[in-house]
Amino acid sequence: MGSTWVPDVSPDTPFSLANIPFGIISYPADPAPHAAVAIGNNVLDLKVLSLHASFAEVFPVLKDHTGIFSKPTLNDFAALGRPIHREVRRAIQGLLTTEAIRPDILKDNAELREKALLLRRNVKMHLPMRIGDYTDFYAGFHHAYAVGAMFRGPQTALQPNYTHLPVGYHGRSSSIVVSDTPIKRPFGQIIIDPTAEPKQPATAPSRRLDIELELGCFIATPNEMGTSIKVTSAEDHIFGYVLLNDWSARDIQTWEYIPLGPFNGKNFATSISPWVVLADALEPFRSKGIDNWTPLQGYLNEGREENVFDIELQIDLQTPQGDTTTICTTSSKYLIWSFPQMIAHHSLGGCPLRAGDLLGSGTISGPSMREKGSLLELSEGGKKDIMLYGMDVRRFLKDGDTVIISGICGKLGERVGFGECVGRILGATPQ
Repeated sequence: MGSTWVPDVSPDTPFSLANIPFGIISYPADPAPHAAVAIGNNVLDLKVLSLHASFAEVFPVLKDHTGIFSKPTLNDFAALGRPIHREVRRAIQGLLTTEAIRPDILKDNAELREKALLLRRNVKMHLPMRIGDYTDFYAGFHHAYAVGAMFRGPQTALQPNYTHLPVGYHGRSSSIVVSDTPIKRPFGQIIIDPTAEPKQPATAPSRRLDIELELGCFIATPNEMGTSIKVTSAEDHIFGYVLLNDWSARDIQTWEYIPLGPFNGKNFATSISPWVVLADALEPFRSKGIDNWTPLQGYLNEGREENVFDIELQIDLQTPQGDTTTICTTSSKYLIWSFPQMIAHHSLGGCPLRAGDLLGSGTISGPSMREKGSLLELSEGGKKDIMLYGMDVRRFLKDGDTVIISGICGKLGERVGFGECVGRILGATPQ
């Protein structure tokens, strides 16, 4: 990948020419949310670009969809399919490279550059997709084993079905928010004295508020109800990826989850990063996932070993005093199930997936303590202090804490990253 003529694109930016992630922006001069791509510290306003007289020449695959980048979400663009995404991304790269294919359109067009190329800090980010449905899986092997061992012991840490199918549950799309949206501590039923018998719950703010480091996957092209998506073609149904923080109230979750699984302990908030990294941008970073020793059912057999991505993931925790500590560094390769396998299993019974549907990977943790993607693991079930800068400690989140998740891959000058997924904890609203 060559260099770009666009100013203020440092070698360590996650938004290099090799990336070109898509998002939804607004700004005072155009307050209606619409599409853009990120390049360095800038955004390219695709709505403004689409008004150029030569737009259809540069983007022939969009000649019948000239207004698609004026929409308030990326759903319609996603639904066009991965071959279209690929061509559009290549065309944008062609406009932004130093050896621009059509320099007259943008590179040498000062008037259009002034309107279409904006500083990223001057735009507001919105949810990139209209999310109809959200399914959260449990594909992070080391997290599943660690939490299972914590509550059931190492011999029965994994449930019998875990290596046979991608376990998941249906979440709430209505509480998915874009990065930088404050997160209010939830109320719920909790057990204050776990040793008491019989158990007596109290309604109170969660005392064990946690994070879960995940990768999110957006669906592009749908399948009809009553049909399934083959694992070997599931990649064609993927639009792109985001970072995801599945905020979790562990005390609420512990009391409520038997027998039907998570409910109020999970449904109060899920944060995602604002830029969708297209599936093609991550292709160079394919990796082998966790070995699954169980013979797979045929519909889950991909026929390839490198079925996940090796993305460097990091969690920083910033206290109300402003001290920041990196509490986790891990990789997205620590998944035992790939997103194509999740899609194949999700649709096996004929469930229709739609453009904009979001799938979560489940908490991603590595084998060492430094690689744990939740406070539950880092604090060993709330029994051990997590040391922070400023002589502070945590077991779970306090009001005023800010969690910053980041993810990146690639070498300097060609980095492909997501930016940040950020959320700050606010105190619970009195009931």
